[in-house]
Amino acid sequence: MFVIIGMVLVIGAVVGGYLMEKGNLLVLLQPAELVIIAGAAIGTLLIANPLPVVIKVIKGIIGLLSGSKYSDKFYLENLKMLNELFQHARKNGMAKLEEDVEKPKESAVFKKYPNLLKDHHMLDFLCDTLRTSLSGVVPPFELDQVMELDLEVHHHEASVPVAALTTVADALPGLGIVAAVLGVVITMGALGGPPEEIGHKVAAALVGTFLGILLCYGFLAPLAGAMTKANDAEAQFYGCLRVALVAFAKGLPPILAVEFARRSIPADLRPSFSKMEAACKGGSASEAGGNDGK
Repeated sequence: MFVIIGMVLVIGAVVGGYLMEKGNLLVLLQPAELVIIAGAAIGTLLIANPLPVVIKVIKGIIGLLSGSKYSDKFYLENLKMLNELFQHARKNGMAKLEEDVEKPKESAVFKKYPNLLKDHHMLDFLCDTLRTSLSGVVPPFELDQVMELDLEVHHHEASVPVAALTTVADALPGLGIVAAVLGVVITMGALGGPPEEIGHKVAAALVGTFLGILLCYGFLAPLAGAMTKANDAEAQFYGCLRVALVAFAKGLPPILAVEFARRSIPADLRPSFSKMEAACKGGSASEAGGNDGK
């Protein structure tokens, strides 16, 4: 939502200020300049990156427009899920937990959390870690190292689309200059014509530079920054899962393992212990409420 609001503010401020100075909006409508800049920008993206990365860039931008899923309610729901999973292992034995891990979509515990089943990477991370822990030959310290390695690989993969988008953003001012130079070349060919025609062609050339800079610093660079923050939020969440899984592997009671995870949540999203306890004892995340600052 804030991404869309920001884009509207950028456009509104630029166009509004231009109109305040009695500018003519029709002069800014230069389809040829936009074709040159946008087409060249897309071309640079395709040249520098394989198709899967391009798809991730598109999905990342769409994800920003839909808003972040990481909220206090989201964390509370997953703390409840971890507690129920650990309690299930304590009451029914590790052999039963292994069945759930091997077939998570058939698990009675996992079925209660459809958002977990939809997030394939999160589900794989959780199940693979529990599967490794259940083998009984990997001590908690080595298990933590395995998760760290997994998260490093995932973080690197998540940073590739950001780097690709940043590269395109950095190229846009230069592509704007390319469009402007082409406009100047056209203008030079029209010398000797009516002054109005020459003036229009000069304005069209300058619009190319304007569009390149605006698209870079007003849209793509901020989007790349927002994608970086989204990756950081995801890394914080996986760090929370990592803390809980290590604590459980060390033999701590489920509620203490979940409490360790709660302490690793950023302060602005961290639910209070009482709300986490209420959710773990049977209340839903929505009934327990959000962050009360404690």
